[in-house]
Amino acid sequence: MPNISNRALHMPPSPVRKLVPFALQAKQKGIKVYHLNIGQPDIETPETALNALKNIDLKVLEYALSEGNIEYRKALTDYYHSLGFSDLTPDNFIVTNGGSEALNFAISTLCDEGDEVIIPEPYYANYNGFTSTFDVNVVAVPSTIDTGFALPPVEEFEKKITEKTRAIIICNPGNPTGYLYTREELKKLAEIALKYDIVIISDEVYREYVYDGKQQVSMLDFPEIADNCIIIDSESKRYSMCGVRIGCMVTRSNKIRNAAMLFAQARLSPVLLGQIAATAAHQNDGAYIRAVREEYTHRRNVLVDLLNAIPGVICPKPKGAFYCVAELPVDDTEKFAQWLLEKYSLNNETIMVAPAGGFYSDPELGKKQVRIAYVLKEEDLKRSAEILKEALKKYREEFSL
Repeated sequence: MPNISNRALHMPPSPVRKLVPFALQAKQKGIKVYHLNIGQPDIETPETALNALKNIDLKVLEYALSEGNIEYRKALTDYYHSLGFSDLTPDNFIVTNGGSEALNFAISTLCDEGDEVIIPEPYYANYNGFTSTFDVNVVAVPSTIDTGFALPPVEEFEKKITEKTRAIIICNPGNPTGYLYTREELKKLAEIALKYDIVIISDEVYREYVYDGKQQVSMLDFPEIADNCIIIDSESKRYSMCGVRIGCMVTRSNKIRNAAMLFAQARLSPVLLGQIAATAAHQNDGAYIRAVREEYTHRRNVLVDLLNAIPGVICPKPKGAFYCVAELPVDDTEKFAQWLLEKYSLNNETIMVAPAGGFYSDPELGKKQVRIAYVLKEEDLKRSAEILKEALKKYREEFSL
């Protein structure tokens, strides 16, 4: 048998997807599974994007440019101009196969084996996968559910900086917690980046989905770190088009862009059809985003209120994105999540959640927590909360908790 690389052996499994086999088995038994584990919205993709795909009149589906086709990069430029960043041109964008590839480009451009990136936790679980791929070490700055996952004092980041630190990665608003950074917090991070000549990688794919009258502040708002900033963006959540796999890496730094372009050329090109759909999606005015934001606000309020009404459950109200992290009165959410799929159903229905251990550098920190995505319609969220409430009673009885 051939050897498997150490890199593959140490690649962390996705906490969002590793329970999929158990969900498939449940469905094969005729059980309906409500998927609260993954950020796959049920919101309809804009009609402009769908029609663009239906009406393609190309005779050859050819390679796109490695940096992304100019039509789409112009659409991105116009979009960023509408956000107030009028200095950006199509040359500031490298189009990628989803935000995931943009993160891979950013990390591989900045880091060598053994280097470090600082990330506030809990954090998007695939950050572990991306860094592990390149043998880069994650240095975590913890936050806790008791404070609603408020960011620790920014000075805590500075304490973690060493000669191996290459970047600080943030997600704003955050996945999995929905935390929203303040301008003051971001300004302090910008100051640290300049002081130590490191890069802020800001994952802003949920930019539009911020609630309660608040507004996301981008790291692009700090032009003083033009050479020390990378923005990760994606169309997946903005326009509910996860399957087109289109995102981008944005930077004002020619040095970073030119280096990242080498990786872009090595993987040939981003998806042509995805760029066509994404270009068309940007033809929508703000009405689409406003309607979706209103829907997510409603879903958040419904779900979080129902969760907090369940005895023993703690769930801070997120300020953005469409996830919440809830602490459950169980011994181990990995075990509980698998039990839900293997052993439990309520009137032939069950739920699938993402155990939160995979969102921490130390899985023990998330042992009693789950991430829940409120991407389902209100009726399904209410039913899911009902199932969770009854399941917790049964689980605690069965295991004498």
